[in-house]
Amino acid sequence: MTRTATVRRTLFSIAAREATFAQRGFVRGDSVIVSHLERIGQLFLLGYNAAIARGTPIGFADELRRVPRTHTGFVVEGAAMAFALLDRLLLPRRRRVMRFLYGDASKHPYMTHVGIGWALARLGLARFEVTRRRALIGMDPLLRWLAIDGYGFHEGYFHRRRVVDRGWRPAPDSSYVARAFDQGLGRSLWFSECADPLRIAGTIARFDDSRHGDLWAGVGLACAYAGGVSDPVIAELARLGEPYARQLAQGVAFAAKTRLRAGNLVEHTTRACRVLCGMEPDQAAALTDECLAGLTSGTPRVPAFELWRRRIAARFAVRSSAPLSTT
Repeated sequence: MTRTATVRRTLFSIAAREATFAQRGFVRGDSVIVSHLERIGQLFLLGYNAAIARGTPIGFADELRRVPRTHTGFVVEGAAMAFALLDRLLLPRRRRVMRFLYGDASKHPYMTHVGIGWALARLGLARFEVTRRRALIGMDPLLRWLAIDGYGFHEGYFHRRRVVDRGWRPAPDSSYVARAFDQGLGRSLWFSECADPLRIAGTIARFDDSRHGDLWAGVGLACAYAGGVSDPVIAELARLGEPYARQLAQGVAFAAKTRLRAGNLVEHTTRACRVLCGMEPDQAAALTDECLAGLTSGTPRVPAFELWRRRIAARFAVRSSAPLSTT
C-alpha cells in the first residue's frame, strides 16, 4: 500500500463495528435476521473502505469479483459514497464517482446514486437548499432523487432519534426533497426495526399520515432488495401495510428492476415480488420500464421521478384505501 493510500485510510476509513446493531442501538430480533442485516452493512463498508484505499475507480471490478454477484450492489453503494467523498475533499478534484457510475458500476446506477447520497449526508451538503441544489447538478435528471433517498437512509441509520423520534426533515413538506428523504428513511426502518413488520408499522404510524405512503414505499424496496425474512413475514408486512399496498408494491418493483439490471436477482426478491406485487420479478421490472414511456419532465414539486413512481403504483391492481398522493 502506498503512503497516499495509508493517509486516505487513516483519515476516511470507517470501522466495521459501525454496521453492527449493538453500535447503532437497533432493535434486536431473530439472530439470523440480525446477522443478515449486519452482513449487508459490512459489505457496504467493504466497498467503501476498498474505494478509499484505492482512491480511484479504475480497476474496481477486481473488488467486485471478490464477493458473490448477489452482494455486489451493497459493495457498489459503499464505493460510490467513498468516491463522492474523495471528489469533494481531495485536490485536485476529479470526477471519480461519475467515472465509476459509467464504468465498473454501470449496471448499478440506482445503488450508485444512493451511495452518493450517503456522501452528501456526511459532508452536510444535503441539509441546506443551496448546497443541496449544487450537489445534484450533473447527476442523472431522473435518478438524482435517489441521492436524497440515500440521504434519508443515512439519517435514519445514524440519527434515528432526530429523524424518527423527532420527525425532522431537511426541507418543507411542500418540497419534493422531503418526500424523497422519506423514501430512504422508510428503507432504514427495515434495519433499525430488524425487519419486524409490527414494529415497522408501529413506527410509521407515529408519523403524520401524509408521510406514510413514501415510508411504506421505502420499506417495500428494502424488503425486496435487502430481504432476510420468510414468506409469512412478508405476508404480515402486506397485511399491516395494506392501506399503502400500491406504494409497497412500487418499492418492490424498483428493487426488482435494480437487481435484474445488475444481473444479481436473489430468491428473496422473487418472493417479495410474488407476495407484494402479485407477479414475477421480470414482470415487475418490465412494468417500471413501461412506465417510463412518454414520461414528462414534471415540475419542481412533482418531478419526473415522482410521476414515474405514481405510474408504477397505479398499475398494481391491489386493494388500497389510500389514494396516490397528488402533492
